Amino acid sequence: MTDAQNEENEVSERPAPLATYFHVHLVSDSTGETLNAMLKATASQFAAAKPLEHIFALVRSRTQMEKTLAAIEASPGIVLYTVINPELRRLLEMRCSELQTPAISVLDPLMDAFTEYLDLEQTHKAGAQHQLDEDYFRRIEALDYTLSHDDGQMTWDLEPADVVLIGVSRTSKTPTCMYLANRGIKAANVPLVPTSDPPKELFSLRKPLIVGLIAAPERLAQIRKSRIGEMNAEGSVDEYSDLDVIRAEVIRAKRLCAKHRWPVIDVTRKSVEETAAAILTKLSAKKNQ
Repeated sequence: MTDAQNEENEVSERPAPLATYFHVHLVSDSTGETLNAMLKATASQFAAAKPLEHIFALVRSRTQMEKTLAAIEASPGIVLYTVINPELRRLLEMRCSELQTPAISVLDPLMDAFTEYLDLEQTHKAGAQHQLDEDYFRRIEALDYTLSHDDGQMTWDLEPADVVLIGVSRTSKTPTCMYLANRGIKAANVPLVPTSDPPKELFSLRKPLIVGLIAAPERLAQIRKSRIGEMNAEGSVDEYSDLDVIRAEVIRAKRLCAKHRWPVIDVTRKSVEETAAAILTKLSAKKNQ
C-alpha cells in the first residue's frame, strides 16, 4: 500500500469532529423574536458549531442594558441586537468594542434600504410590530376561527376562511393551519377519510383557497405506525397504517384535487414553515388575480 493510500485511509477513519459551542447574545428592546429567527436561519448553515443562546428581551433602560452587558462580559460571544434608542445603542456598541466582541444590528441594512427607497424617516419606536393594533386583533380572530374549524369541524362555516386544507391523515394539516393563523390567515382543515365522502360544502366554496396536502405513502405509513404506538391503540388499526390502503387514500386525494383543480402540495420533505410559505404564495397569487 502506498503512502498516499495509507494517508487516505487514516483520513477516512478519523472520527467526525465534535460540535463546538459558542455564545450568542440576543439583545432586543422588543420580544426578540426577530433575532431568534435570524439566528436559527444563520446557525443552521454551520452544523459543526452550536450556539448557546442568551436572550435579553425588552431592554429599554440603561439599568437593563448594564445588566445585559455584564452578562455579555461574563460569557463573551457574538451579539445580535435590535435596539432603537440611540443612547442604548451607543452604550452597547461601545462596550462590545471594548470587549472586542462583534455586535451586529441585524435590521440596519433593511432599515437603511427602506429609508432610501421610500424617502421617509423611521419612527424609532421600539416593538412597533407588536402593538395591539388591527393586525394583532386580526391574528387573534384568525386563531379563534382556526381552532373552531380544525379537523372537519363546522364545515357549514367554511366560506369565511382564507384557506381550507384538505388531506389524508397525518399530512400536517392542523400544525400548518395554526402556523397560518399566527400570520393572520383564517385556516380551516378537512380530513379526507376513506370510509366517507368529503363534506358537500367543500364543493360550493368561492372565497377560500382550497389546497390539498399529500405525502409519500411510505412516509405516512411510518408516521401512522408511530402514532398508533404512542396511543397504545388496539383493535382494527391495521388498515390505518397499511401501505396499500394508504396508497389508495393518496391516489383518491390526488384525483379529487385534480377533478376540482385544487392545487396540491407534497409535504413529504417539507417543514410546516415551508408548507405554509408555499400556501401563502398561492394565496397571494389568488388575491392578485
